[in-house]
Amino acid sequence: MSEQDRWPWPAGSATGVGSMPGADIAEAQRIVLGELPDLPHLPELPERGPGADIIGRTSAFLVDLPVELYVGRWRIAARPGRDLRRALDLLERDLDQLTEQGDGFTGVVKVQAAGPYTLAANVDLPVGGRLLRDEGAVRDLTASLAEGLRGHVEDVRRRLPGATVLLQVDEPALPTVLAGRVPTESGFSAYRAVESSDATDALRSLVAAVGAPVVFHCCAADVPIALLVSAGAAALSIDLSLVSSLDPLGEAIDAGVGLLAGVAPTSGSRAPGSKELVDRVRAVWNQLGFGRDLLTRQVVVTPTCGLAGASATYARDVLAACRDAGRRLVEE
Repeated sequence: MSEQDRWPWPAGSATGVGSMPGADIAEAQRIVLGELPDLPHLPELPERGPGADIIGRTSAFLVDLPVELYVGRWRIAARPGRDLRRALDLLERDLDQLTEQGDGFTGVVKVQAAGPYTLAANVDLPVGGRLLRDEGAVRDLTASLAEGLRGHVEDVRRRLPGATVLLQVDEPALPTVLAGRVPTESGFSAYRAVESSDATDALRSLVAAVGAPVVFHCCAADVPIALLVSAGAAALSIDLSLVSSLDPLGEAIDAGVGLLAGVAPTSGSRAPGSKELVDRVRAVWNQLGFGRDLLTRQVVVTPTCGLAGASATYARDVLAACRDAGRRLVEE
């Protein structure tokens, strides 16, 4: 496998995790394309409300599995309704901006969606309780999401015919699901832990179905790195400050898995300088013991997680710092 096939982004790339502050998708897309020219992403703007949040937005991808809001929570619905139409409309506006502003783009573009276990831990069954309680419902959810994401990837390819599409699957709840720590509605107990083998099989089926390289993102502690690699991850997007054991990460990198290295804080009074970010990346890389040539090709510099909680100025500045850090990794 060539480096281009293994790591489709240019050497010294940087990208964002997904969310951005504000409610103006046109402005958010301009910032992303301007500050992250080598690996831009489709911004997510949760400040717009229900349907723009990670769960409602991803629910718009589900095929034949409509959702609705009920007392502030998403649940499976009998038929498509107003809440789902709003989520679909917001997604279509976002894609229209990507199409318009990305016209002629021929590089790599990243799109994001929540993974099946994060959905299952946050979407309710019609009769109550999380989808997570029903193994059959989780299987149906995974198949529905895989089909919808395959269509989403194809849609982005039609809109940007010269681009390579990278799909990021966000699984912030996966460590909690695997540990059996998702609380029931009463709060007095928790749902049964999902077996690692079952999660691996489910995520592997999704990776096989979507027709694009998949980046798994998890900004929680205890990221199940080996599981995600076994599921077919092309890359891992993680907060490097939360990595407590370097061995699984080193094994993933040795296996050729890309690293979207989360090193820039998601908020603050001042964005870090590019040198600070380079030093953070190199410190971990040097501990892992890999060479500089791999660092510049295999690693992408990113914030530690989404930027929805940041100010507009900080978000722009931190993406610029990530971009400059990626370039410094190649040049220095």
